[in-house]
Amino acid sequence: MKKLTIVLALVLGGLVSLSAQAIEQRAWHKEVIGKDCKVCHDKGIKQFPSDQACLQCHDVDDLAEQTARSEEDKWQNPHNNLHYGKDLPCQECHGEHKAKKPLCSNCHTFKFDKHQE
Repeated sequence: MKKLTIVLALVLGGLVSLSAQAIEQRAWHKEVIGKDCKVCHDKGIKQFPSDQACLQCHDVDDLAEQTARSEEDKWQNPHNNLHYGKDLPCQECHGEHKAKKPLCSNCHTFKFDKHQE
């Protein structure tokens, strides 16, 4: 019985590690982070990453500058907008493993080449 328990534990451990490696990751994150899920999942693997985890590598001011519009459309910037300024949680629009429909897309059309849905 003891051997059966050990074998089952090893099999389950192997399945868990295989399933963790099978999760899709965007190419540019894979290059920087590798397979260390805890780099982003700072509150645990089953939780969404905190904004602080994202902001370790991404600067909100740089993002706002990169996605800026003309002065006339300046509040159409998803990273610095009329409703939330620069304080909208990253996970509201961005998904690493599964594409998300951006929160504001019901009213706004943000067309950025790098945004993947």
